[in-house]
Amino acid sequence: MGILNNTVSICQFQVLGVMPATELATWVGEALASDGFRSIEQTSEELSSGWVQLDDYQDSDFKGLHTFQHDHYFAFSLRRDQRKLPTALVKPYFVKAEQEWLTANPQFKRVPKQQRDDLRDAVRGSLFAKTLPVPAIYDAVWDTRSNLLTFSSLGTVAMDLFVEQFKKSFDGLRLVPLHPMARAQQVIDETLQPALTKANRSGSDAVLEQIEANQWLGTDFLLWLMHETMNASSEYSVNQPGPAVAGDGFVAYLNDRLLLSSSTETGVQKVTVTGPQDHFNEVRTALKGGKDIHESVLYMEKQEQLWKMTLKGGTFHFASFKAPAVTLEKDDITDPAMENEAVFFERMYMLEGGLQLFDSLLSTFLQQRLDVNWASKEQAIRIYLES
Repeated sequence: MGILNNTVSICQFQVLGVMPATELATWVGEALASDGFRSIEQTSEELSSGWVQLDDYQDSDFKGLHTFQHDHYFAFSLRRDQRKLPTALVKPYFVKAEQEWLTANPQFKRVPKQQRDDLRDAVRGSLFAKTLPVPAIYDAVWDTRSNLLTFSSLGTVAMDLFVEQFKKSFDGLRLVPLHPMARAQQVIDETLQPALTKANRSGSDAVLEQIEANQWLGTDFLLWLMHETMNASSEYSVNQPGPAVAGDGFVAYLNDRLLLSSSTETGVQKVTVTGPQDHFNEVRTALKGGKDIHESVLYMEKQEQLWKMTLKGGTFHFASFKAPAVTLEKDDITDPAMENEAVFFERMYMLEGGLQLFDSLLSTFLQQRLDVNWASKEQAIRIYLES
């Protein structure tokens, strides 16, 4: 699913490092073109990856700023083409090649290791030449105002590939995941920063340790939101920067699907509760049994607009992020390029609107979670679970 689709799975990175002394857009365009995608369709190579235009996966030249720059956004895609050979296909060809080699070399009863490796490479190369590569496309939008980059995949392989390619192409810059603690640091005001620092259970700034040590942030947030869904109005106010006006009201609640788990001596035990939740009875039973909520479908509504996503509490990644629909209205007068540009900005408006609401919701939670009166809130939640 591309980032311009109404539904897409996304994660975010912080762009860190030393920016170039030259004009940023020009430098980015040159870097994209330098590491642009090169087709392997007419070769027998197994793999190729590189940058392509967001709206044209066949074009990797980036001739002109308009091919990737949209005001303060840089938008581009990583394309990865790979040929894959099923073992069941390779094996008979390899066996046949071994038999032919032994026939030509009767003094051998078995093919020596070096010759076997050479035969295997030759067979794979021959089959690669007859096999079309399978493309995978991953979209990215880099907001140069906030230096946040939104990436359209949650797959570990895809994210690792993108991070490495970005570091290779943009010398001096690197991507750091916007993990839960980092996002929390961005959405709270200065008065709560000391309390958040004290609550941080990680002993270093390493991303993996920050994520693992601070799982409480996601589980407490989802538990709090479940409690608020059942025992409060579910009404909140915008308190973070973005498209919506500060103070605007919105509604947020959990429903449909919740994933709970706990670690035991025998491994991780998981419970998935699906369907509309009237009283969260199954969820409450699992919580009383020692499990935590790690994932849930989150709804956010603002007037007639609806955002729906699966929130992964451990990473604050957003799976199946569905925003209000954006459609391309075509006519015989408007330039198609202008129509596409309008759709891009409208899509960014809707995407950032949903993230603004989420950050406002998270900020509201943290104001309570880091307050000295949190123990009273915890007690209310425990009473609710036992009721």
